[in-house]
Amino acid sequence: MNLSAIAEPKVTIVVVPRERFSYTRASLESIYEHTNYPFNLIYVDGNSPPHIRDYLTEQAEQKQFQLIRSDRYLSPNCARNIGLRQVTSQYVVFLDNDVVVTPDWLKPLVDCTQATEATVVSPLLCQGTPLHQEVHCAGGETGVKVETHRRRIIEKIYYQGRRVADVQPQLQQQKTGLAEFHCMLVRTEIFQQIGFLDEALLSTKEHVDLCMLVAEAGGTVYLEPKSLVTYVPGPPLEWTDLHYYMLRWSDRWELASLKHLRQKWNLTEDEYFQNRYKRLGSRRHMTIIHPFARKLSIGNFGFRVVSKILRLMDRVFNGLITSW
Repeated sequence: MNLSAIAEPKVTIVVVPRERFSYTRASLESIYEHTNYPFNLIYVDGNSPPHIRDYLTEQAEQKQFQLIRSDRYLSPNCARNIGLRQVTSQYVVFLDNDVVVTPDWLKPLVDCTQATEATVVSPLLCQGTPLHQEVHCAGGETGVKVETHRRRIIEKIYYQGRRVADVQPQLQQQKTGLAEFHCMLVRTEIFQQIGFLDEALLSTKEHVDLCMLVAEAGGTVYLEPKSLVTYVPGPPLEWTDLHYYMLRWSDRWELASLKHLRQKWNLTEDEYFQNRYKRLGSRRHMTIIHPFARKLSIGNFGFRVVSKILRLMDRVFNGLITSW
């Protein structure tokens, strides 16, 4: 009898950078505080600043997890694939580095996939602070809608923005069509059918692509609301976050991702894509430009004028700092 094989955890958690590094400690501490189910951890560090790099090195020694360091910034799917190539367990959990988990979050995901044979399992995913109060995603829909003269992308997220206290009593373990990479459990064997994650999707719709590929391969996606986690989005909390944040949400990465998605799934360049093109940089504007404009302006008219000037400057600046 191979005792080492028996003791090997069924789950490997792969943590990757999402958009910044300053939430690293809070996220990692929550994993070790609130995870009782056995797991291995692979942490992919994509060029974090020195103080985060040193913290992760120290934690990897103390907690004996595998730390993989890259000295360049990584797109999320690139980082996930680096971790995925090291996974030998039955299940892999992809977790972003700005996610905080709740007590006993992991076991319900494993129980769900074992009971339903689901390929992908999503927790009830929350957003922002205060933690675990507002729903980000409780399942949803993905796919391609074929109409007479066009093929349209489908993405619908259930219950986004609703209070967890209002929604959770209505939810139960159920088949769904959407999970997000903030946190999801995946049967590792599916990657033998669909290949590794698509690294040409640099900054958007990676989760939609995966869910559609899983469905195309005959797999299923489930929601398990007994598991609850929260992702805490930016803005960047430290100056050392700024360069990666600007690259992660750069016009260049978003345009390349949208073009690849459209070509891969033979999608019509309809109003969905036209609207996305018009909104390039909107995340930077919302989290960086608009708060800064509020500080520099007086009144709504002043805010609109300053915001417009800063957005034009941002477009040029973003192109410059993300071209190297």
